[in-house]
Amino acid sequence: MTTSPEPQAIAERQLCGLVNGLAQRIAEHVRECAAALGLTASQATALREMSGPMTMRELAERMCCEPSNTTFVVDRLEKQGLVGRHPHPTDRRAKHLVLTAEGAALRERLLGLLAEGSALSALGPEEQHVLRGLLERAVARS
Repeated sequence: MTTSPEPQAIAERQLCGLVNGLAQRIAEHVRECAAALGLTASQATALREMSGPMTMRELAERMCCEPSNTTFVVDRLEKQGLVGRHPHPTDRRAKHLVLTAEGAALRERLLGLLAEGSALSALGPEEQHVLRGLLERAVARS
């Protein structure tokens, strides 16, 4: 006689499936929005995360990738005239990544597209706030 899986294991598997499904929908939405603007998903992610001047390492952390991958993405954005590298104000070894005027304008368009039809737009502001808190707690325990 076999025993059935514990209810907690089933609930966790189902929850993991939902989180994975949400991540896939968000990634697909980013790819679609990026393509509409002539960008790759990585370029769109970099622009989305560039809320102000930052180092390559800071951008890599925000993008959840290695700095070498971020360098490749930023090189392409720089060639497109969307990002500039400037001397860091306090660390002469580092460069600050700064959006150009064109890059800032494209970022605003991107943020608008990302907000439209997002998988999270079905949730109201309070629901998004609650979900954020729950996900932060879950990630912090890892």
